[in-house]
Amino acid sequence: MFGRIVPRYDAMNRLMTGGRDAAWRRLAVRLALEGRPAGSARVLDVATGTGDLAFALAAGGAATVVGTDFARPMLVAADAKGRVAANDPGPGPGPGPGPRASVRWVVGDALALPYPNAAFDASTVSFGLRNMADYGAALREMGRVLRPGGRLVCLELTPYRRPVLGRLFGWYFARIVPLVGGLLSGDRDAYRYLPTSVAAFPTADALADLMRAVDFADVSYRLLGGGTVALHVGTKVAPPPLAGGRA
Repeated sequence: MFGRIVPRYDAMNRLMTGGRDAAWRRLAVRLALEGRPAGSARVLDVATGTGDLAFALAAGGAATVVGTDFARPMLVAADAKGRVAANDPGPGPGPGPGPRASVRWVVGDALALPYPNAAFDASTVSFGLRNMADYGAALREMGRVLRPGGRLVCLELTPYRRPVLGRLFGWYFARIVPLVGGLLSGDRDAYRYLPTSVAAFPTADALADLMRAVDFADVSYRLLGGGTVALHVGTKVAPPPLAGGRA
């Protein structure tokens, strides 16, 4: 399904968020790299899609970014964007594609990441966790590849359950988004999936609890987009010392 909508994927993201997704990603980058010297962090971006967050991480000062996704067509599009940006980076600073050499693309399953333990300083996922078959297993895997003290940052749509406005937003999401998405992409069924996936996703509080349950500490979140998006942050817990105090 995601492979089918690649040609209009970025345009729909801009349209659905009123262009705010770029600002949200900049915030995610700041949280992921916070406390790390510039040019030192190794970051894994899971469900990277067409690479927007991976590029923002590279532009934000990460030393190395690996973007991984289950859908190869998404990574092909991400690589093409990187090639274009490498030849024409555009004027001024911004969250767009950064130096292509600092981003690598890998086809991978978020439930069985092809990386060793403690390989990254930060793990990020942007609008991808709700598409995974097992949220807890995906969070656990993103934690496994983090070094102790490393940071997980998750930017995701969250169920919107406010009275009155919740009904209005539900109508927009269930009726308007599939209609516009179908017109732009030619695949209305793909955008019917979007509201279904959000409705089934844990609330922001429940997701924070799930992160704690898979051994993340200092878990917090903030609501963005009028409460339709949640940005969660957690820290990888260091393993307990071995018996006798040996590290």
